[in-house]
Amino acid sequence: MTEKEFFARVKKMGGSAYLVGGAVRDALMGRAVSDRDYVVCGVAAKNFLSEFPDARRVGRSFPVFLHEIDGLRCEIALARREKKSGSGYRGFQVFCSPEITIEEDLYRRDCTLNSMARDSEGRLIDPYGGARDIAARVVRATSERFYEDPVRALRAARQAAQFEFSIEPRTLSMMARCAEELRAEPAERKFFELAKAIVVRHPSMYFRHLRDAALLESEFPWLYRLIGKAQPPEFHPEGDAFEHTMTALDAAAEKTERPEVRFAVLMHDVGKGETPEEELPRHYGYEKKGEAMIGEIAAALSLPRVWSRSAAFAAREHMRASRMKSPPEIRDLIRALEKEAIGADGFSVIMAADNRGETPAFLNDYDRLLALVKKASKCKIPEGLSGPQIGEYIRAKEIEALKNDPLIRLIQRG
Repeated sequence: MTEKEFFARVKKMGGSAYLVGGAVRDALMGRAVSDRDYVVCGVAAKNFLSEFPDARRVGRSFPVFLHEIDGLRCEIALARREKKSGSGYRGFQVFCSPEITIEEDLYRRDCTLNSMARDSEGRLIDPYGGARDIAARVVRATSERFYEDPVRALRAARQAAQFEFSIEPRTLSMMARCAEELRAEPAERKFFELAKAIVVRHPSMYFRHLRDAALLESEFPWLYRLIGKAQPPEFHPEGDAFEHTMTALDAAAEKTERPEVRFAVLMHDVGKGETPEEELPRHYGYEKKGEAMIGEIAAALSLPRVWSRSAAFAAREHMRASRMKSPPEIRDLIRALEKEAIGADGFSVIMAADNRGETPAFLNDYDRLLALVKKASKCKIPEGLSGPQIGEYIRAKEIEALKNDPLIRLIQRG
């Protein structure tokens, strides 16, 4: 079924169908449209299913259907109104009726840029100024009901970061009102927004918008505690630990799209937030503090294991790697990176982001050095060795191979 046929069949039933949401927004912005959602007005659910018997109902509390249109699996919802009746995203009463207009359906949506539709003739339905706000590059709440679903605050920050828009002051105030209910929201819903935010061109914008909306402290307290944490200016002219982290995050985003690597950069200095004021601007032992925090953070954010492992590795190893000169240390890190999902390429991105583009010389030549170590490991094992002794002997041979390497000798000379 084509979109034209879909519109015509709905019209024949006495209803009206509209393309809505992200597809309308993205087309206006000149972006590729990947998903299409539709709203149908003037048609009851039973009549819709009579006309479209192949549609599969997926909505529990209100009529939402999946159907193929132009070869795409599209979501089709019947127009509805919502009334807040409890807390969180499930705390709504939903009213679905053929009398509900497209303008009423658009009114319940979060932001004006998502509250637009196109009719069967391609005419833009924009009762709340979404096109105007897109032109002005502004995220604006559609109505005062914005904060009724608290995760909308995270979505607004994420879309502002994604599209590189500002958030207007009234909407920031409404985002701040979401703080209390956000604490009770499922971690999976909140992680969904983080996962999308971390892969945008400038992911730091997500966290800056949350800071401006007074949500960073409640949602990412370990990042909030970096604000105002002084650092030695000779190493960090960019400012406090929060500014350094945001700068490093955006630098990493220029080098990799891997979300776990970007997140590891976000977490690499998290231990600095625990430094006592009297020790500033120095941060003694912050690497171990940061590594110890990752488990709690992973549970709070419902992180994938590869994200938490990468973050813990970065927190633990980034400073040690920047100072490494001894062959035993270099050998152990080379072998560790061979096993870690983050890999040498991901760890190199972290090191460069943290050190304004510089990476340790041995990381730049990682593949050759790993091959050298592996070759040394194939040595003949002396008779009489067993168990841990064999591992110690092989490690010694690998270290010996590195000691004789010209690059490692150069690193040792400093």
